[in-house]
Amino acid sequence: MKKIEKELYSRLLSEGPFSGDELKKAAKKAREMDVALHEYLLDNKRMQEDKLLSIISGITHIPFVNLHDIEVEEAAIKAVPAKFTWHYKFVPLSLESNKLTIAAGRPLSINVQDELKLILGYRLSVVLAKRDQVEELLKRHYGLAADTVDKMVERADGIPVSEVPELRAGIDDIEKLAGDASVIRLVNQIILEAYRKRATDIHIEPFKGKLRLRYRVDGVLQDQKVPEDGNRFIMPILSRVKIMSNLDIVERRVPQDGKTVVKVQDEVLDLRVSFMPTPHGESVVIRMLPAKTFFSLKKLGLFPKDMETFQSFLKKPNGIIFVTGPTGSGKTTTLYACLKEVNRNEKKIITIEDPIEYGIENVTQIQVNESLGLTFAKGLKSMLRHDPDIMMVGEVRDRETAEIAIRAALTGHLVLSTLHTNDTATSVTRLVDIGIEPYLVASSVEAFIAQRLIRVICPGCKTEDTDIAAEIREAMAVALDLGFEDDIRIFKGKGCEECNFTGFYGRMAIYEILVVDPEIKRLISERAAATDIKNKAIENGMDTLLQNGWRKVLQGITTPEEVLNVCQDMDVKIRKIPEDSGPRTRLAGNRSVDKRLYARVSARTSLRYRLIEKAEGEIIGLDRTGKSRPERGKPLKRKVKKSDEERFSEYLFAEGISGAGSGDEVYKEIFTSTANISAGGIMFESRYRLPVNSILEMKIDIPGRERPIECFAKIVRREKDLPDFFYVAACYMDMSGEDRTTIDEFVRRESARQKRPH
Repeated sequence: MKKIEKELYSRLLSEGPFSGDELKKAAKKAREMDVALHEYLLDNKRMQEDKLLSIISGITHIPFVNLHDIEVEEAAIKAVPAKFTWHYKFVPLSLESNKLTIAAGRPLSINVQDELKLILGYRLSVVLAKRDQVEELLKRHYGLAADTVDKMVERADGIPVSEVPELRAGIDDIEKLAGDASVIRLVNQIILEAYRKRATDIHIEPFKGKLRLRYRVDGVLQDQKVPEDGNRFIMPILSRVKIMSNLDIVERRVPQDGKTVVKVQDEVLDLRVSFMPTPHGESVVIRMLPAKTFFSLKKLGLFPKDMETFQSFLKKPNGIIFVTGPTGSGKTTTLYACLKEVNRNEKKIITIEDPIEYGIENVTQIQVNESLGLTFAKGLKSMLRHDPDIMMVGEVRDRETAEIAIRAALTGHLVLSTLHTNDTATSVTRLVDIGIEPYLVASSVEAFIAQRLIRVICPGCKTEDTDIAAEIREAMAVALDLGFEDDIRIFKGKGCEECNFTGFYGRMAIYEILVVDPEIKRLISERAAATDIKNKAIENGMDTLLQNGWRKVLQGITTPEEVLNVCQDMDVKIRKIPEDSGPRTRLAGNRSVDKRLYARVSARTSLRYRLIEKAEGEIIGLDRTGKSRPERGKPLKRKVKKSDEERFSEYLFAEGISGAGSGDEVYKEIFTSTANISAGGIMFESRYRLPVNSILEMKIDIPGRERPIECFAKIVRREKDLPDFFYVAACYMDMSGEDRTTIDEFVRRESARQKRPH
């Protein structure tokens, strides 16, 4: 043994985690393999790397550093070619005068150091660092597979970049290059690195003079540095991927889709490949799917109550369960988990999908092929002749598919399917809009389930977030009916090697489950608005997506930012309860709390508003006879069964409530007054029934202030139970902090004045 090996052996014997016999066996194995003892221990993971390197540092007096705390100098990177760094596994850290400091994952021998001094022409200063940190810095600063690209550049014999595409235009040249060992290795390295980073998709995108490589990890695209010369090999890389996927390597003018199977380490992956022509070459996306995936309802992130609800749906002999949400929200995974739950020998299960993402044992799966006429609707008709108990339809896109699915549910089949809608209640209106009668929806659908995917905090670097805004804590307290805001603990991920310093590791779903109970059936049959259906479901105890997300924040699963990010298209419904005890809010069930983000007071002050963006829906105004009338050019439709608007119009007429003008006037400035006001929103009197989600331009007069406060506001709800006007509630959209403070101070002064005894 060398001197360093003997001293390491002695130190490990006295300090290390080995017994004498274990260390002797390890030393013998190292000699047989002709490697150093520390190399053997690290390569076979017999000891923690940082602990072993600390011991070696003490023996050799070579500093052991954490590269995450060190900033790499660009001059040092430019001073050393990639091929040397990758070959000897070191990363340059700094260059000062003629001294180059490098970090290596293992002690470099004297011969290697002398060779590097001779080649590079610098004096060397070596420090030790963990090998994965060294490799990470190499990829970050030199680019993925930089050593492979360097070798390919050397073999290109100085061909100018501009001439490379023309040179490789022929089929023979492309096939040879795509089969070249270096190109094969480069593509394999791209796929392997994506697998190591837990990526679900690889994006290879050519642009003018550069190649862009990105991985989608936990739903977020992350740029990967590509060597500067990487754009010279776009054609061979794409051709190699085409050969792997059995696609036409000559055709570059039309999109192509293919698939292949690769083995990465101990796992087999299905690769779904899609090519698309662009002005600078073809762009390719590679979806990476594990060949074998274990689906389970227990791993979806359901709370116990929601789990019981899910299982009760799946025990029903017939009916439809719709899972809704945008693309990439995990709908297919949820449906597969449901199929896994009901997959038994006594059940015949058939699915029709586009595409079939995962193979499920003992389930008959059909792939849509519209070019051959096999659509969802045609496949469904055929499925009904095969005596299924349970059917899964990948997506309901049109009336024909929806009608067949509903017919199947009404004739004794359990049907699972998806819709592309934002929440549960709008799924009802989507089905009605495509031509399904409301009574059929009410009688066939058992539940609508909306979902989104949120990133999960990395358990390795999870820590309490003490800097969270007070507004977030208060909003959570209001939404979840919590007694004490101070009890809310929120966590975050600091970032570590395990999660690639993102603070997140993996994803989980949040859910909104609308059970179609008798009350909801009645509303659907009466063609009620989606907001009315959702409000009734909330009264009956439904958690919204936002509330479900907040509960996961409280459990330390995710962060508030993640929840707000995926729920940004949701309107948070806060409905006023007409009680004498003062303004309260209700967000779920029958429980109420007295918390508001901003103080509110009932006060009358002057207000001017103008409609600048009308949401979907009619504007109903009051004419001089007291009758309500629609927006000009859009006559009020009469139905056999009177709508809420018609009944309310008759009430206004009976009470003699009068107004003036046409709905077009709301596009001009209208004078009115407030009913109550806060620094977050306002409720005002209006002689027009304005659609929810419309945008207004407002000018609010505050007593004691010379100029009015100007802002935009979004209508969030209407009140109908007041005798003289429509009451409209709106939230400010672009108000400055100074103006909010002005309103808040006015509210508090007015509130204090009202409380003083007269």
